[in-house]
Amino acid sequence: MSSLANKNYGSGVSLETIRGFAESFAADPVKQLVMNAVVKNGLPNTAENYMSGVNMQHTFSIQIETGKVTNQKSSGRCWLFAGLNTLRLEIMRKCNLKHFELSQNFPMFWDKFEKANYFLDSIIETADEPVGSRVLDHLLAAPMQDGGQWDMFAALVEKYGAAPQSQMPETFHSSSTGVMNKYLTLKLREFAVVLRNAYAGGQTREQLAEQKTDMLRTIYQMLCICLGNPPTAFDFEYRDKDKKFHRESGLTPLTFAEKYIGSSLDDYVSLINAPTADKEYYKTFTVQYLGNVKGGREVKYLNLPSDELKALAIAQLSDDQPVWFGCDVGQWLSRENGAMDLDSFNYEGVLFTKFPLTKAERLDYRESMLTHAMVFLGVNLVDGKPNRWKVENSWGDKAGKEGWFIMSDAWFDEFNYQIVVHKKYLNEKQLAALGLAPIVLKPWDPMGSLALMH
Repeated sequence: MSSLANKNYGSGVSLETIRGFAESFAADPVKQLVMNAVVKNGLPNTAENYMSGVNMQHTFSIQIETGKVTNQKSSGRCWLFAGLNTLRLEIMRKCNLKHFELSQNFPMFWDKFEKANYFLDSIIETADEPVGSRVLDHLLAAPMQDGGQWDMFAALVEKYGAAPQSQMPETFHSSSTGVMNKYLTLKLREFAVVLRNAYAGGQTREQLAEQKTDMLRTIYQMLCICLGNPPTAFDFEYRDKDKKFHRESGLTPLTFAEKYIGSSLDDYVSLINAPTADKEYYKTFTVQYLGNVKGGREVKYLNLPSDELKALAIAQLSDDQPVWFGCDVGQWLSRENGAMDLDSFNYEGVLFTKFPLTKAERLDYRESMLTHAMVFLGVNLVDGKPNRWKVENSWGDKAGKEGWFIMSDAWFDEFNYQIVVHKKYLNEKQLAALGLAPIVLKPWDPMGSLALMH
C-alpha cells in the first residue's frame, strides 16, 4: 500500500499535491460557504448580481416601435427571424399595420434546398480530397443545419422573394428541426459517398454534376414533406389599424418583396469587429465554403473597430431604421431578465479566479464566436455616448422582458461581432475599404461561424 501511495507519476499530479489542495480548500471558511451556496443553487443563481437588473433599465433615448416579438422555437433560425424582423417594419409602415410577420418557413425551405446544392457542389469540387482531410471533414461535419449569415439571408430574398406568414405557416418541423435535419444530413452524406465513388471510378466532374439534379429532386421532396410546398402565387389580404380592408391579387413571392419591401438589399453591408492579428482593420474578408445560394451573393465582411460599428448603428437607428447584428449571446447572459451585461454575474468572485482573456484571445482560442443574430431597435445615449442597447430577440415573450432584451455598451465591445447597415452611413475611408477584394479565410475560421442559437 505504501509503495502505491509513493508512486512517481512523472509529469502527472502527485497524490501529495492533491492532498495539499484539499487541505487548503477545507481550511478556508469563505470558500466553504460559497461551495454550499453553489452546490445548493448552482453557479448562475449564486453569482447573479442584483444591481445589474436595477441598472439595466428598459428605457432608451432612441427607440423604434415595431410589432410583437417572434419565436423561432426549437430551431436555429435566428438569422432568418432577425432578417425578416428588419424587413417587416417597412411593410407595417406602408400598410399601416400594428403587427405583421413574414413567413419564416418560406426562406427556411429555400435555405435548406440551396444548402444541399452548395454542399453537393462542394463535394464535387473536392472529389480529389482523401477521406480524413481537414477540408472534407469540415464539409461533412454539418451538411444540413439551421444556421446562417446576413448575406445568406439577403441571397435568399434576392432569389426567391418573401411571403406573408399566412401563405406558408409554421409546421412541426419548421419549429422543431432536429429530426428533419438528421435525415437530410443522412441523405446528403449518402450522396457524397455516391459522388466520390463515381469520381474514383473514372467519372468526370461534369458527369457528377448531371447526377446532382436527381439528388436535389429527392431533397426537394423531403423538404416538401416536412415544411410544405412553397407558394408560387397568392393574394395579400389584410385589415389595417384603421379597420380598412385591403387585397392585392396574383402576387408572387418576388413581386410581393419588390412592392412591399422595396429597398435593395445590395445597399446593406456586413461589418464585423474581429480584433485578431490575422484580420487587419479596413480590410474585407470572406470564408471558403460558407454560403447557400450558388451564383448568388457571397458572404463578405468589412472589419472595423468596435467604436465605428457603434457609431454606424446609432446613425441608422437615429433614422428610425433597425439594425441586424450578430453576437455571442450566451456570454454573461441573464436569460430571465434578457440582460447581456458583463456585470450580470460575479463568476470571478464566486469561483475565486479571474477570466482575463481579451476579445481577440477568445476568438483565437475558440472561447467565443458569433452564435446568434438579433435586431437593435434602440439605444440610450448619455452625452452622445451609448450605455445600453434595446434588442429584439426571437425567443418568444417568455424570455427577457416580454421577449425584449437589453445589452450594455461594455458587453457590445466584448461579445458583439457584427452589424448590418446601409452603406450610405459609411464614411469615405470605410467605403474605400469596402471596395477592396476580400481576403479568403479558411472554412474553420471563427468568422465562418453561423448564427443558430435558440
